[in-house]
Amino acid sequence: MIIISDEYVTLDTPAGPMRTYIARPVAPGRYPGIIFYSEIFQITGPIRRMAAQLAGHGYIVASPEIYHEFEPAGTVLAYDQAGTERGNALKTTKTIESYDADARAVIQHLQDRPDCTGGVGAMGVCIGGHLAFRAAMNPEILAAACFYATDIHKHSLGKGMHDDSLERAADIKGELLMIWGRQDPHVPLDGRLKVLARLNELETRFSWHEVNGAHAFMRDEGPRYDPELARLLYGIALDMFHRKLGEGDLAPEPSRP
Repeated sequence: MIIISDEYVTLDTPAGPMRTYIARPVAPGRYPGIIFYSEIFQITGPIRRMAAQLAGHGYIVASPEIYHEFEPAGTVLAYDQAGTERGNALKTTKTIESYDADARAVIQHLQDRPDCTGGVGAMGVCIGGHLAFRAAMNPEILAAACFYATDIHKHSLGKGMHDDSLERAADIKGELLMIWGRQDPHVPLDGRLKVLARLNELETRFSWHEVNGAHAFMRDEGPRYDPELARLLYGIALDMFHRKLGEGDLAPEPSRP
């Protein structure tokens, strides 16, 4: 049984301090790290619970507040029209360079932690899926799970809505897991095929799963949640992380008399 604890740390970035949610096993020892990127709403209840799912399998999970330059620390946007509009506005106000600098800050934090083995992966949902894809361009990221990653096919992330994620996909040297909902209007079939063609062109090491799910089907709040798909896909993602990141070096508990 793994019991987890959580806390917040503040990381330095070129754009200012970035509050980051940390979930990790309570037991002493060293564990691999996973950067877990949120949706546009930042660190909501569902995101904390997803982080707990990962941490409970033996990982130190770091979830940064992706809009730390624009919102006070601790800001959580609501799952409503106003929250959606604010999150989407900030998505294309923040620069690509700032997103990438944030990734470097979290990678460095994880690798500097005495309780981390140094093996690091990335995972994200929605915009977070795209940010996990970009984080994988860093050589330290050994594996990345990208759930219904928005905007990759449109090159529309960041200020100016002209990101270079598909062009820079050649920088990804770790393993990718790309998961899509076939009923997701944000990434239609032609968009998915564009991403697939690019990864095949580059001979990227990846696996590809399309499921019958709507956008945000992993979020355990709201009508689009599909718990059966979530159960299945957590397993696929964790299989990859276990293979690529390895296990921690926690000493076994002494046997009871």
